[in-house]
Amino acid sequence: MNKIILITGATSGIGKACAEKFAAANFNLILTGRRADRLTEIKTNLEAMHPVEVLTCCFDVQDREAVFSNIDNLPEAWRNIDILLNNAGLALGKDSFENADLDDWENMMHTNVDGLLYVSKAVIPLMIKNNKGHIINMGSVAGKEVYENGNVYCASKFAVDAISKSMRIDLLKYGIKVTAINPGAVETEFSLVRFKGDESKSSAAYHGYTPLTASDIAHTIFYCSTLPEHVCINDLTITCLQQAGVYYFHKK
Repeated sequence: MNKIILITGATSGIGKACAEKFAAANFNLILTGRRADRLTEIKTNLEAMHPVEVLTCCFDVQDREAVFSNIDNLPEAWRNIDILLNNAGLALGKDSFENADLDDWENMMHTNVDGLLYVSKAVIPLMIKNNKGHIINMGSVAGKEVYENGNVYCASKFAVDAISKSMRIDLLKYGIKVTAINPGAVETEFSLVRFKGDESKSSAAYHGYTPLTASDIAHTIFYCSTLPEHVCINDLTITCLQQAGVYYFHKK
């Protein structure tokens, strides 16, 4: 019987790359996201390419009621979730504290923190019942060091870092693994969303160096999730060769 992974934010970037990676390894997938058309397209493609089943759930992780409704009403065959990948997240704007947009701040906190909490809170009881599970939270190097104009995005990822540590302690007695993945610069739709569709600003963020790709992160997550049962990678920070920490890039 195929294992099951639930991936939030699965319609693009790292989430989509992870869906492709795990499907290739014959995992059945529960894919969530806000764009129903993309979820349907990904489901169709993955089921055509691999001997897997894909269940799609269209909701925004910020919507507490929708999160619990979807998870609580999963068909019985889909309730044995082996891996939860809390991938949904975003950055909005890159303005100095006094100039930043409050709506952007709220959106980041609601998605990056509240959304992760809602989905985790809904899924963890299923893992406890099954006496197993692995929760993988997408953090960031921005959750390790604060950078100029990062303010609330950094705060949201610092929160994810603390939540991951707390989860790991609290869920230890149930044999549930908790892994935090903290990428540096990854070229996805992330910067395009951050700069609200401004393609010149988005592409400029990756000039002069070779950033990580969504596939790089997917390979890393897959590795962490397929180690022996007694092995748990607690916290992993990954950057491209030309990045060190948050601040330092060697650009050419």
